Amino acid sequence: MNEIDPARRFSIDAVRKFEGPVNGDSLGGMNDVARQVASQYRRDTMSPIMVSGVLRMVEFALLFLSGLCVYFYYVGFFNHLAWQYPLTIAAASFLAVVLFDVTDCYQIVSLMRPLANFGRLLMVWAGTFALMALTAFAMKTSEDYSRLFFGTWFVVGFILIFGLRLMMSKLIRRWARDGRMERRAVIVGGGPAAEVLIRSVEKQPYNDIRICGIFDDRGDKRSPPIVAGYPKLGTVSELIEFARIARIDMLIVSLPLTAESRVLQLLKKLWVLPVDIRLSAHSNALQFRPRAYSYIGSVPMLDIFDKPINDWDSVAKRAFDIVFSIIGIIVFSPVMLVTAIAIKLDSKGPVLFHQKRHGFNNEIIDVYKFRSMYTDKADPTAKQTVTKNDPRVTRVGRFIRKTSIDELPQFFNSLFGSLSLVGPRPHAIAAQSHNLLYNEVVDGYFARHKVKPGVTGWAQINGWRGEMDTNEKIRMRTEYDLYYIENWSLLFDLRILFLTPIRLLNTENAY
Repeated sequence: MNEIDPARRFSIDAVRKFEGPVNGDSLGGMNDVARQVASQYRRDTMSPIMVSGVLRMVEFALLFLSGLCVYFYYVGFFNHLAWQYPLTIAAASFLAVVLFDVTDCYQIVSLMRPLANFGRLLMVWAGTFALMALTAFAMKTSEDYSRLFFGTWFVVGFILIFGLRLMMSKLIRRWARDGRMERRAVIVGGGPAAEVLIRSVEKQPYNDIRICGIFDDRGDKRSPPIVAGYPKLGTVSELIEFARIARIDMLIVSLPLTAESRVLQLLKKLWVLPVDIRLSAHSNALQFRPRAYSYIGSVPMLDIFDKPINDWDSVAKRAFDIVFSIIGIIVFSPVMLVTAIAIKLDSKGPVLFHQKRHGFNNEIIDVYKFRSMYTDKADPTAKQTVTKNDPRVTRVGRFIRKTSIDELPQFFNSLFGSLSLVGPRPHAIAAQSHNLLYNEVVDGYFARHKVKPGVTGWAQINGWRGEMDTNEKIRMRTEYDLYYIENWSLLFDLRILFLTPIRLLNTENAY
């Protein structure tokens, strides 16, 4: 394995290697109030990053198309400078979007206040035309272009952009009011420090943070049940279950840096969740350089963990899954057809076998495979691991398990979204090693579920596939899965995908 970035390795290793009394993977029973609050936040929200990203593309298209329309009206359909005009319009539109971005015109605060940013928008749009004029002057081509065209486009383009901004401000305010676009945060740690933090966050203008509640292990004497109007919903262990139900974006740990042991103990429990984890730094006497912090408004935060494969990365990975799943279904359809016929001829029962497994954020999903066991001996819970020469496996089943043909129906799982093509392999809910559940064998095992599980994965192509008959094997598989999560990229996915058929030739551990 390659080394992980040292700055990131500090936070990962400090949490995973911390020696202390923790029970990070246990799911305590939530109280009714916490469960009711969690149910209110089941629905996914729109990411502000995604909204501003889509707006960039819409504004580029709006400026480019409006420029083409003005060009066609004044100059005609490619009658003069047939390729220079469209190229210039595209370059100017792209430059305007870049300058809007550089001047923070795509920040949610700016989008919510278009009238207050009128002057900045006009200045950027005018600056774009000034740069175009300067470039044309330097290249001695300014006389070739119509000044009437550029004057008209300047006015039309700005009216369209500003009109769009007015409409977006109303939409964003409505989405924020309805809870459709917000960042949901939970405060970890109560008492006076949490109250100061909450007050600091709430006084930020146009704040998109919605605080869902507080979790703290301390009793009511040290940590009151209500802090700044927000209820204490339970302990940190109960927060794990809360975050499995509610769509939470961020956990903010409200403890001083001097409480090192306590902070590490909390992070040991919380790092398995697919959320951003921030350590509040607003009340710490120890100050770092401003660039060391991220900010909620003006409240400084230390970034401990980031949600993996988030925002545009998740869009790219989903597109990757859809495209390659369709290709895989087309390419392997003859093999799947022959396999289905062979299974029906070999033994009684259905062609497909479905099993409950852990998916993203510990959600229970149905994973499909070709049936490889006799129907009356099948083990949907996978409590008993399949071993070499297992009498439960049919003749056809033995072949398709060794060659991993039994996994081909999972292309459909990937296409419909319950699996990804590449990711940690989903294990059955009751999968065990020496009568211990996998999460009882490996500390932090559930961190595998911070991303969507995959049809193939980094562990599988490195030989950790098939029977998990020792604790060491499940530890190594988990270690490789966590490495994949921490180092994900589309190129990494491509590498794993194309190496899979080659590495599957080694069938030593596949029974």
